[in-house]
Amino acid sequence: QVQLVESGGGSVQTGGSLKLACVGPGYIHGNSYRAWFRQAPGKGREGVAIIAYGGNTDYADSVKGRFTISRNNANGTIYLQMNNLKPEDTAMYYCAAGSALSLMPNWVHYWGQGTQVTVSS
Repeated sequence: QVQLVESGGGSVQTGGSLKLACVGPGYIHGNSYRAWFRQAPGKGREGVAIIAYGGNTDYADSVKGRFTISRNNANGTIYLQMNNLKPEDTAMYYCAAGSALSLMPNWVHYWGQGTQVTVSS
């Protein structure tokens, strides 16, 4: 059974930074992409950043230049460094494992339980 566990969420002021971590299998056959999604109350789940097993990445336009997804190749932990946070970044952030380099949630086959990020003005 694949288990993904997020950590690192919290509350920060506008302009602050947080670094999320996702602990899980270093490699999942058929689901070699690791991604971060987020969901604010009343909104759909939005793809934020994704990284392929080989290191290729993609980001939502709303976070480009501010967020960086990375991998610890030794243990498979996935990180999301979030800088210059804005109130609109407030959401539950979910780690995900999927089968394509895509930020569409239909490609995701495994989800973590989420970690809350709150950005205040």
